[in-house]
Amino acid sequence: MSTPRGARARARIEVTAAIKEAARRQLAEEGAAKLSLRAVARELGMVSSALYRYFPSRDELLTALIIDAYDSLGEAAEQADTAVCGAAPVARWTAVCEAVRGWALAHPHEYALIYGSPVPGYSAPETTVPPASRVGLVLIGIIRAAYEDTGLADLPLPDSLRPEAERLAADLAPELPPEVAASMVAAWAQLFGLVSFELFGQFNNVVEDREGFFRLAVTQLARGVGMR
Repeated sequence: MSTPRGARARARIEVTAAIKEAARRQLAEEGAAKLSLRAVARELGMVSSALYRYFPSRDELLTALIIDAYDSLGEAAEQADTAVCGAAPVARWTAVCEAVRGWALAHPHEYALIYGSPVPGYSAPETTVPPASRVGLVLIGIIRAAYEDTGLADLPLPDSLRPEAERLAADLAPELPPEVAASMVAAWAQLFGLVSFELFGQFNNVVEDREGFFRLAVTQLARGVGMR
């Protein structure tokens, strides 16, 4: 009895993967807002009712694609950090940021799905939060290691922003000073701003040496969170 069940499980995995791949092609051609289960079913030669057994709604398929994209990006960041294990914190930071950029350039449509314009009518569920946190957790780990090893430079923080910075520290990295937590969130936002500007064309006719410019910018972001 285990063999038929195993065969069915393998078949389901294969069909699920085929549905996702067809959906990614549709993302590349039409964008996330126009993702259609019926169109995916037509491409795969399936009736819509059969596809609904795998993904009951467009939103469930979108969620699966979003989780896959975040996990793929997170894995790239984690592997980049592992590859430079033992390096100075700024070198680790730069390697992870460059891995984020490299992944985005290699997967532009998946990057647009998770960091582009929101999909009308779609609200991401809580299940997307852990995958979305993976890159941030790698960067927090690098900052934490720098803080525990050589310490971080003193960072300015207006008194008016201290309550917000303390909340950020409590939520994200209780062991880090509030000044660092605030700067860390700003650096995280700027990292993806740099990637988005390049990917979505805002650097066209402005920045020519994209790789060199990016490396300089993320090194400055590392200094901005206090790394020496």
